[in-house]
Amino acid sequence: MSEPLGVGADNSSHKRADGGLGETIKVIIQALLIALVVRTLLFQPFNIPSGSMIPTLLIGDFLFVSKYSYGYSRYSIPFSPDVFSGRVLASRPKRGDVVVFKLPRDTSQDYIKRVIGLPGDKIQMIKGRLYINGQMTPREPIEKVRTEDRMGEMTEVPTYKETLPGGVTHTIIEIEGDTGFNDNTGVFEVPPDHYFMMGDNRDNSTDSRVSPDHGGVGYVPYENLEGRAEMIFFSVKEGYAAWEFWNWPWSVRFDRLFQPVR
Repeated sequence: MSEPLGVGADNSSHKRADGGLGETIKVIIQALLIALVVRTLLFQPFNIPSGSMIPTLLIGDFLFVSKYSYGYSRYSIPFSPDVFSGRVLASRPKRGDVVVFKLPRDTSQDYIKRVIGLPGDKIQMIKGRLYINGQMTPREPIEKVRTEDRMGEMTEVPTYKETLPGGVTHTIIEIEGDTGFNDNTGVFEVPPDHYFMMGDNRDNSTDSRVSPDHGGVGYVPYENLEGRAEMIFFSVKEGYAAWEFWNWPWSVRFDRLFQPVR
């Protein structure tokens, strides 16, 4: 007997469908692998959820972090598997770099701060002024920044250009002037292979000035560094979600797009 025409047509259709589905799955797997390699070895996106780095970084900024800048540790890999210790292809951060790192007391959390103290440095705050190895860091007052104070009220706050040893100049704000909670400290001596981090929003940053026992950052091990902040690629105002594209005409901070992080 001859085979019914409909059967032959169905088999051919199933083969085409199976082949198309297989190709689609293959493309998706390849895309995921490429994304994983890029995220692990090259660049990883991060968003800014808090105001500790105002005015350098604002809540709602999305930025790329270069994973290769300091080499790779287990914290460079998603889920931080304990496959090796230390760093490979290691390169040391420079004073003034804006760095993403794993919080030492809870490595499930990512923090972003500025490198202020290098291994062996002595860091101290005296009446709101930063001292590094006994020398006061120069700062110059500039136009005030409008931001929230500790009570959540919008106000203009004292703003300065601060120049770190080595020449990196960046902007800091002092929402409580020079009398903030962490504006007077003892001397912090940075241990070997550790770094001292501070936020540019000096009076609203839980950073290395606060010990882990009190909910702070403390000294950050070299191994915990994930990468250096490089560029803001997207930014939305507070109160808006990045995926709400219908709000973009008025929610996106267009003046911040593709700005380098300094």
